[in-house]
Amino acid sequence: MKSMMLIFALLIATIEVSAATSILSGKIVDEQGQPLANASITIGTAHVNTDIDGRYAIELAQADVYALRISSDGFYGSIQTHSHFELSQASSLDLVINDIELVRKKKGRTLLAFGGDVMMGRRYSKPYFGNEVLINKGHEQEDTKALVKYVKPYMSLADLAAVNLETQIATTAPSERAPKSVTFFSPPETLGALAWAGIDYVTLGNNHTYDYLDSGLKSSLEYLKHSKLGYSGAGINQREALAPYQVALNGNDFSMLGYVGWEGNFSPNQTAGPDKGGAAHGTVDNIKQSVTKEANQGRVTVVQYHGSQEYEPEPTLVTEQRLKTAIDSGAALAIAHHPHVSQGFEIYNGKLIAYSMGNFIFDQYFYATPHSFILYVWMDGEDFHRAEIVPIYLKGYQPTPSTGVNRYTVLRRLTELSRKRGVNITVSGGHGVISPTRAQQANASSIKISSPVAQQVLPLPLKKWQQRLTGVQTNDSSLRYRLGVNLLNGSDFESFDLFGSAERGWNIDQNGFSLSQERAASGKKSLKASVSPQAAETLAMSNFRRVYRGGNPMTITFKVNVSQDTKLKVYWHGRKKKEKFFGALNNGKETLIKTIALNGQAGWQSIEVPFNSPRIGYKSIRVLAKFDNESAQASEVFVDDFALVEWQSAFTNSGQRAVNNGLTQQASFIEFSRKLTPQDEINLHYGD
Repeated sequence: MKSMMLIFALLIATIEVSAATSILSGKIVDEQGQPLANASITIGTAHVNTDIDGRYAIELAQADVYALRISSDGFYGSIQTHSHFELSQASSLDLVINDIELVRKKKGRTLLAFGGDVMMGRRYSKPYFGNEVLINKGHEQEDTKALVKYVKPYMSLADLAAVNLETQIATTAPSERAPKSVTFFSPPETLGALAWAGIDYVTLGNNHTYDYLDSGLKSSLEYLKHSKLGYSGAGINQREALAPYQVALNGNDFSMLGYVGWEGNFSPNQTAGPDKGGAAHGTVDNIKQSVTKEANQGRVTVVQYHGSQEYEPEPTLVTEQRLKTAIDSGAALAIAHHPHVSQGFEIYNGKLIAYSMGNFIFDQYFYATPHSFILYVWMDGEDFHRAEIVPIYLKGYQPTPSTGVNRYTVLRRLTELSRKRGVNITVSGGHGVISPTRAQQANASSIKISSPVAQQVLPLPLKKWQQRLTGVQTNDSSLRYRLGVNLLNGSDFESFDLFGSAERGWNIDQNGFSLSQERAASGKKSLKASVSPQAAETLAMSNFRRVYRGGNPMTITFKVNVSQDTKLKVYWHGRKKKEKFFGALNNGKETLIKTIALNGQAGWQSIEVPFNSPRIGYKSIRVLAKFDNESAQASEVFVDDFALVEWQSAFTNSGQRAVNNGLTQQASFIEFSRKLTPQDEINLHYGD
């Protein structure tokens, strides 16, 4: 009997459709790469069937985003989201998606889905910088659901979906508060929204589950008991906190355990005791005893652990050892969180470890924290079969599918961090795949890039996130290069307002800049401001970049188009250690780096401003560009491709590979030792 497959490609409701058309094409295969024929593909009102080779090609009206929902009898469903801009980088006419693999269903196989840290308090209802309120008083039910609407289709595919609930649940702040600097509570509607989004279970084993002591914990547990969500990892005493959530899935009995890695340096602390409430303390002894107990009963035991250092790319050795101890004690899978940024994967004794899931629904904006992922894990009983990484991006604190540079950033980071632990991430459409048996894909290729006149700094092509840049070849042996990472989000502005949510990393809610499609240096979108005669307008990072390297060469680069002669001043602005955030933001010193005279008749002009980041005394930095209109007429200012590049290597000769320090393999920018000319020929070589 032939496997009949329906593939529903849904256009996201908020996108803008134009009269132009494009050809969207690709191929649907199984895990062995065998084509799946007779597929039905629908995009809006357009429809086509795949041929015997599993291929499809469909003409459709251009849209900002195309979301494909894929299903097949006998296979697990899949959803893939791609932007027109990222697909058009390969060709302006044909939009080609990488082969998409489907996983076959079989007896005993279970699909688990995991997201990272979740809270819906604090700046969701009281935002900074004049941003839009996302959870309004009296509208909590609809507003919390709106936050998860773009990840609901993804989480709903799983047999069980789980997140880390890093907040207490209450209608108002509970009367007691732990003596710590940061505490969270979220409205009760949070739980209903998570269940509506397809989430089945939450772990409470974290450092915010006891923020408001017993009153907050009891409130949270009471709301959870009356919700549709399973939970574990906290309780009114240690016995209850260490108890698992047990559930039967596809003929297998699962036990879900959650732990926090430390007690907290305050009193009363955050972990449960014999007669005290709190989170389950993930000591080696507690992990051994509770995991062994479940595993000895023949249950598939899944451990979630909250530990390591915030914003770091690697787990602490304490975290690594405890996760491996859980596996040694019988756990089938180990998932960790707390750093608020993603970390890599390891396959240890045949079992998968995810060292940090990053954020899933959170109100942080440190520029590093919005890049995250959903992790699908297929388990054949206790055996790890396969994992799939779905890149997500917290756009305005709201989880959305990653596209373009955001997809590249997520997958490039995870690819490099996992490779260090012997895990190769391969490709399925726009997702990453981890398989315990699959060999690394052959990825050798070369790309010739254009050499814009009078530029030294160029973005690297984003098509090769699964490959390493192995060398740069030019026709001038004296030309040297170095590699760097862009520390800003939304730099090309093409995904700036996708999914009905604007970037929160820029100060456009407080000044005259707004998104425009009138003209662009690349793509079709830029930021625009109308500046009055003898007046000024400033484009700036709204927040400080908390994760950066002190005493490091950096470059601010962007394109600008002005209609009148304008004086541009570029600044860096630091927040000193122990300095209050708003004190630094409103009163901190802005250090002028460079003043540039812009010609109102020159069209698009390339700006490249090098500087060294402050070496000591600062915890975070941001950059600003101030446009002074010196004419007697109003000036239109357009800004595009704004990046803050942190260089990760010294200059090296072309034809050679930059020093591989891990960071260089996440590079998104390249700089040459002199300004380029039309005679320069540049080839980028990629491989494993």
